[in-house]
Amino acid sequence: MRFVVQKHHASHLHYDLRLEMDGVLKSWAIPKEPPVEPGIKRLAIGVENHDLSYINFEGVIPEGMYGAGSVEIWDKGEYKLLEKTPHKVEVYLKGEKLRGYYSLVKFKDNWLFLKHRKDD
Repeated sequence: MRFVVQKHHASHLHYDLRLEMDGVLKSWAIPKEPPVEPGIKRLAIGVENHDLSYINFEGVIPEGMYGAGSVEIWDKGEYKLLEKTPHKVEVYLKGEKLRGYYSLVKFKDNWLFLKHRKDD
């Protein structure tokens, strides 16, 4: 399955993590650059699912539209789903920047995105 991280210059700079899952792109907004080293936790805010065609999107979303601002692909690749529950998603990411074991863990109303260890 595929994933993408889009660097999104909207009202605030953030990164959108999108995982191809269940026929859509499950999506989270991450306010700071995603972790490339183990031990760093990032807030991840669940946002609406996106259509699969959005996985290659780069460009400018016009002013007045939802998410207005520039979007560029920061990283992309494939991933293996290791575990999925209502409160946890564990994956092995194989991207250019994000490579290794990652988890999204439900924490109160949001999620934490973290890298477990270096790529094996």
